[in-house]
Amino acid sequence: MAISENAKKYYKKMFSGHESVLTKTDPEFIEFFKNFAFDEVVNHDDMDDRTRFMTILATLIGCQGKEEYELMVTAALNFGVKPVEIKEIVYQAVAYLGMGRVFPFFKLTNKVFEEQGIELPLPGQATTEADERLRAGEQAQIDIFGPGMKDFWKSGPEESQHINYWLADNCFGDYYTRHGLTLKERELMTFCYLAAQGGVEPQLVAHAKANLSMGNDKQFLIDVISQNIPYIGYPRSLNALRCVNTAAEELDKN
Repeated sequence: MAISENAKKYYKKMFSGHESVLTKTDPEFIEFFKNFAFDEVVNHDDMDDRTRFMTILATLIGCQGKEEYELMVTAALNFGVKPVEIKEIVYQAVAYLGMGRVFPFFKLTNKVFEEQGIELPLPGQATTEADERLRAGEQAQIDIFGPGMKDFWKSGPEESQHINYWLADNCFGDYYTRHGLTLKERELMTFCYLAAQGGVEPQLVAHAKANLSMGNDKQFLIDVISQNIPYIGYPRSLNALRCVNTAAEELDKN
């Protein structure tokens, strides 16, 4: 099997002058992987490359693919993803994976940025002050999930009500209110984090619904899942597909 011309051209656009170390050690594997990931998959639909690589970065953070992530940051920059967008993808991941799993991606991102001559720190993107986080976060929840989120931060048993409060003021108030990504893009990144890490199907269904409600339609979400099969494999991709179908069916019933 030879590497297709389409795969060669796409890989060159991703990494001008770079070649995988597997080319020498595992030539058969790298041939069929490149033909699949960089020809068959990327030419499956008409997704723009910027969006494709934003979802790949979020997916790689979700599945803890550190080495591949470091490579794909360079590719993302080459395909027009802005440094501030990459940083916002990393920041928001903390709300869904925790700092314990995301901290290495700060280091990897900064390493690539420094190698590329991108000055750090990047311009700030915060839009809220400390006393505005709860109100702004609740509004973001309402904008994404609907009016049923009004006063949700007050709900739940007394012993755990603080978690719903934190969802509003921290998860949404600290992260979703920032510049750098739109709400629609942030929901898509969340979908990718959840699909990639697995074991969070209830949350994935909820955020699939949110994506559908915000205009990331069912076919688009299927395309996103499809584009990331090379990075997370089939089991988690099929689970994500099932969650999208469930979300669509539940929305149709309402």
